[in-house]
Amino acid sequence: MPRSDTGKLSLILLFTPFALWMVLLIVLPQLGIGYLSLREKLGPGEYSFGFANYADFLREPVYWNTLLRTAWMSILVTALALVVGFPVAYYIAKIANQRSRAALFLMCLIPLWVSDLVRAFGWIVLLRETGLISVFLQSTGLVSGPIELLYNDITVVIGLVYTVVLFMIVPLVSTLDGMDNSLIEAGYNLGGSRFTVFRRIVVPYAMPGIVAGCIIVFMLTAGSYLTPILLGGKNSMWFTEQIYEQFVTRYNWESGATFGVLLLVFTSLVVWLGLRLTGQSLASTVAKD
Repeated sequence: MPRSDTGKLSLILLFTPFALWMVLLIVLPQLGIGYLSLREKLGPGEYSFGFANYADFLREPVYWNTLLRTAWMSILVTALALVVGFPVAYYIAKIANQRSRAALFLMCLIPLWVSDLVRAFGWIVLLRETGLISVFLQSTGLVSGPIELLYNDITVVIGLVYTVVLFMIVPLVSTLDGMDNSLIEAGYNLGGSRFTVFRRIVVPYAMPGIVAGCIIVFMLTAGSYLTPILLGGKNSMWFTEQIYEQFVTRYNWESGATFGVLLLVFTSLVVWLGLRLTGQSLASTVAKD
């Protein structure tokens, strides 16, 4: 067999598992969800096609207010994850030595060794009325009785930042690691302050990693379910809870599919706006020229 044919065959064999993964687990399910969202239930076993499910969503303020609230809190979590993750990523990429990098990455990876459910229950153990923090505050006399730190938006934001911050750190480290230290030294030699060097050199160079991390974190946060439900309770409505209610509680798959499509479209629109505002593109977040 000619060498060119061997190369083509190898490429096909390597690409086939990825193509099957994309088609079977992403493309076909999304097409099925889109198909279900367009079905209008007329009666038992009777359906027609139209946009009635989308119209019902727009007529119910609770639904679209929850979607907007989820998007706003996801943006907040993304911003906080960037604030927390950027210094860590910069230290790992530009300050820490080679031996320390492995230990620091290991510390960042430790939370991922357990599931979201276990991590959420860890926060519950800390923050509930009989939790460690409440008991400590009572023992030191700072409070006179048990305090409930769960079931509010602040707790949900803290839990989500803790869950997704690693997905901000990794692309930032990958981007900052490729920056030549001479660029920073040149900035200082030209009289730039630390803030000026950070704003004019570090941030522009790290922008592809920032955008990539923000996209990943935002999408993961908007699609999160366990953390908002367990830490926020009924006081913190999340749009994924509405989707779960339609599919499982009400067994209304048509409305659930509609909510799923709307969540995907809305979050994609937010990502597109973010790319436009930063002047970036999806291609620039994958590799830097």
